[in-house]
Amino acid sequence: MRVAAPDAVPELPERLRHFLDQGRHGQMGWMAERTHWRADPAALWPEARAVVMLAELYTPAGDPLEVLDRRDHAAVSVYAQGRDYHDLVKKRLKRVGRWLLEQHPGHQIKVFVDTAPVMEKPLAEAAGLGWQGKHTNLLARDLGSWFFLGAIFTTVPLPADAPEVSHCGSCRACLDICPTKAFPAPYQLDARRCISYLTIEHHGPVDPDLRPLMGNRIYGCDDCLAVCPWNKFAQAGSEMRYRGIIDAPPLAELAVLDDAGFRARFSGSPIKRIGRNRFVRNVLYAIGNSGDASLLPLARGLIGDPDETVADAADWAAAWLQDQSRKSSPSR
Repeated sequence: MRVAAPDAVPELPERLRHFLDQGRHGQMGWMAERTHWRADPAALWPEARAVVMLAELYTPAGDPLEVLDRRDHAAVSVYAQGRDYHDLVKKRLKRVGRWLLEQHPGHQIKVFVDTAPVMEKPLAEAAGLGWQGKHTNLLARDLGSWFFLGAIFTTVPLPADAPEVSHCGSCRACLDICPTKAFPAPYQLDARRCISYLTIEHHGPVDPDLRPLMGNRIYGCDDCLAVCPWNKFAQAGSEMRYRGIIDAPPLAELAVLDDAGFRARFSGSPIKRIGRNRFVRNVLYAIGNSGDASLLPLARGLIGDPDETVADAADWAAAWLQDQSRKSSPSR
């Protein structure tokens, strides 16, 4: 937990404007809304005198990239394998906030966990929690890559901590591992090519050229986080307990979920927010990439799905599986 001044990052407006002007936010239209607040934390709540930034660990027990070799099973981003982080982080922030108000009666706080136009990563860097790496995510020498961020805006005039500086050096591991080459340059992200964006935020069919690169990743992508060398110094997460909502299940189990089954299976999970249709779309792309011909009947069975995007994904998966099977068969 560290403190930044609300006006600690004066270059935010220009950084946000450049990102939006390049169209790199894709379908995330909300990023182009309320930009005055998003780019200026001091404008979000003018009475605030300090921003307390908190990091909540969710360090995985093993290597999250191992599941990528199990192509007939689903790869789900580590953060989404347990309970919805919004609720967990907000509870921690409120506890800290109550303590702060006990120490400073008469003051106020506002707690944010993805609930307001707050650019958490630059603020966390300004507060000294860590630095934005070449993959644009926050990392820290003692935390590695695996943590959520939350913010407490307060009228308490707390002294600001010293900002952190980059310790990436010449390392390019996060840039080089990206399957879709979503980083135009170090410290820049084109969300339109990011698998996390494509599987979670993107509505409708995914660009056919990108589908084969998604592998079996059906919700999020951990590649650039998992490969970071600073993770060897990461502390183990204690609060973000893995609940077993999803643990690399077979793709065949997930493809047959209807809306009710999807909602029941992912109750309490962040996965639930993308809905059944987008989820099954992702599963079908993974089925197409699996190379498992036994999944072909499943793909074919969904070609007539009422949702056009699911039907399109099923048609692609069936054709892609057939094509891969043909290429791998010995010539006669």
